Amino acid sequence: MKTSRLSTLLDDAPDLLPAEGTVLVLGPRAGSDLSALPVDRVRAVQGFRPDHDALAAQGYKVTAEPVGNDHAAALVFLPRSRAEGRAMVAEAAARVRPGAPVWIDGQKTDGIDTMLRDLRGRVEVPGSLVKAHGRIFSFAGGDAAPFADWQAQPLTPTEGFRTWPGVFSAEAVDRGSLLLAAALPADLKGRAADLGAGWGWLAAQVLARPGVKSVDLVEADHLALACARANVTDPRAAFHWLDATQFKPERVCDVVVMNPPFHQGRAADPSLGASFIAAAARVLSPAGVLWMVANRHLPYEAALTAAFREVQELPGDGAFKLFRASHPHRAPAPGSVASPHRGTARRRR
Repeated sequence: MKTSRLSTLLDDAPDLLPAEGTVLVLGPRAGSDLSALPVDRVRAVQGFRPDHDALAAQGYKVTAEPVGNDHAAALVFLPRSRAEGRAMVAEAAARVRPGAPVWIDGQKTDGIDTMLRDLRGRVEVPGSLVKAHGRIFSFAGGDAAPFADWQAQPLTPTEGFRTWPGVFSAEAVDRGSLLLAAALPADLKGRAADLGAGWGWLAAQVLARPGVKSVDLVEADHLALACARANVTDPRAAFHWLDATQFKPERVCDVVVMNPPFHQGRAADPSLGASFIAAAARVLSPAGVLWMVANRHLPYEAALTAAFREVQELPGDGAFKLFRASHPHRAPAPGSVASPHRGTARRRR
């Protein structure tokens, strides 16, 4: 692993890290290098479930939301969303002791230079370290006043729904989800799951069908799921903070709807959507149906035909394609009864 910017900074000036007290770390990913910080002093905050679990497995204390207001230092890994990054900086500044260092670490492609310019208009930033197409710098925290207007504020993407900066499609309903909801039949019924449910809009459209008995909203982003809990108050809804590919329902589903992610960082990764397709096949009943939307350039047809006996492409538009797939080849989830007539052989964003 290449030496991180924080490690380089503290190797050159170890006194920058206070000798005692906890270090609040906002937004670390599974591959983030935190080796410059004592494991027992780190208080990591990560709401994306796979990263959360990976950090916990490395021995770090991890929470989905910030805890405590007396940290000796803070480290912010800058996200791509400008509003989310500003909110994280404001959070860090408010949760450390007066005068404690708040480090901001990020790539140029994620706006670290813009953040530096913005901060210099509010607080003193003594210098910065440039390395590996990114930058790290710090300011003295403990005072929330300079960042009062950076605090996260709720958004209203559509009537009756609220979101927060940083969640997918926070400012408007995703076009793909709109198309998928319009394609769902009025007589949809049974037990349903929304894999990668986001802030709950698509699941709410499923619940508008009176024949639906229940909907499991499965979402790896803790903040998005918190939005969904507030947005979807139907008693038939259940909420699961999980990597959707690891979801195991108590009872098999009759219907799965999904608009799966297809990015790993900045790079498109169709294997993510393929994993969602496989997960849908695993949780569906032998006659269950998957309703799915995908960006038109993504090659999911092979994954769909490998996982389902019947695959139909529905009318979409120039940017999105829709699929209805039924009768999964995959073995049914625990608790189901397999049909003796099933053959031995037999796909979000």
